[in-house]
Amino acid sequence: MIGTLNALVDLVERNLSESIDVAAFARKHGTTEYHLRRMFSALARMPLSEYARRRRMTLAGADLAAGDPNLLDVAVRYGYGSVEAFGRAFRSVHGTGPAEVRRHGGPLSTQPMLRFRLSVEGSTPMDVTITHKPEFVLAGHAAQVPLIHEGVNPHIQRHIAGIAPGEHARLKALGDTDPAGILAVTAEVEPDAPEGSMLTYLHGVAVNAATALPDDLDTIRLEAGAWAVFSSRGPFPEALQQLWAATATEWFPSNPWRLRPGPSMLRYLELTDTYASCELWLPVEKS
Repeated sequence: MIGTLNALVDLVERNLSESIDVAAFARKHGTTEYHLRRMFSALARMPLSEYARRRRMTLAGADLAAGDPNLLDVAVRYGYGSVEAFGRAFRSVHGTGPAEVRRHGGPLSTQPMLRFRLSVEGSTPMDVTITHKPEFVLAGHAAQVPLIHEGVNPHIQRHIAGIAPGEHARLKALGDTDPAGILAVTAEVEPDAPEGSMLTYLHGVAVNAATALPDDLDTIRLEAGAWAVFSSRGPFPEALQQLWAATATEWFPSNPWRLRPGPSMLRYLELTDTYASCELWLPVEKS
């Protein structure tokens, strides 16, 4: 996977003026576009599309600072059909317009070319179980919330606080399959979604596909498949977020599994304001 990601970076570099066919690239390298984008985003801390845009604007900024006289030529060179569209993209990266950079040489925000390396220093111990489940349903109370990579998500906190205390007992009584107990479910996340993108958060339980459910609950039906179950213990929420990153840096590159589309499920075994023991369930398939 590390070699594949570096080949993807090279492909981006050779095609900065046009979009690339990530799906075809993934097939050629024996993986899927979904898994590739998720791994890139987790390791680079930015979506592939954002990285490509920043590289384009880095080189465009260098051209303008060097005195390239024609804004339209520079815009077309990096895949933009108009000076206006190029200017918006340029300003979003550099915080200043292309004309100002051409006159004054900066300031410029540079995105270096990425190079991925596999390192075992400071590795995170992981207990992992692969489990195969038949079709099942997640049922509970869902909300649209923005994606936040680090720290506690206050939008999720407010959603949970708005659920009546007695509702938790009702949900627990409905749950009749693994993972047991109340679950924190993150769904409908694009594989390379940037921070701030909207996702579906569901506070609920897992039930068998044939179980009758009340009409007032939101549901997510999941097809049969394999799940990788990672155990985590430590400071909350840092240990969990470090575990998610470690799956990308350490577990997936060295195991014959890849992510498949589907939600991630978090089952808390113990939770305080500062400590959590939990299971992270990720949908996977054989590479």
